[in-house]
Amino acid sequence: MAFTCHIPARPTLQQDDEAVRITRWDFEPGAVTGWHRHAWPYFVITLVEGTLRVHDGAKVTDVGLKAGQSYRRTSGVEHDVMNGSPHPIAFVEIEIKNPNLLEQAS
Repeated sequence: MAFTCHIPARPTLQQDDEAVRITRWDFEPGAVTGWHRHAWPYFVITLVEGTLRVHDGAKVTDVGLKAGQSYRRTSGVEHDVMNGSPHPIAFVEIEIKNPNLLEQAS
C-alpha cells in the first residue's frame, strides 16, 4: 500500500499546539512521506511547482501543483505521497486539530 523508496521526505515542524500542527515538507526527487492517515482536516500550500505522486492504496495518481497553489482535504485521508518531479519540491501542511481554539491562538 505504499511506495518502495529509501528516500524519506523531510518534515520540519513549525508549530504544534492544541489548535493546529504546521509542518513544512521537503522532498528530494523520489522522496516519500510513507503510508499515513490524516487524523485532522488539513490544508496544503505548495512552495515549489512540481508533481505529487499519490498512492491511495488502490491506484497511483500524478497531481501537478503550481507554486502558491493550495488545497484542502478532510480528516481520514490515507495515502503515501512521492515527489514525482525531477527536482526538489516543498509544501506547507496545516492540520486543524481544534478549530474552536484558532481565535485564541497567538
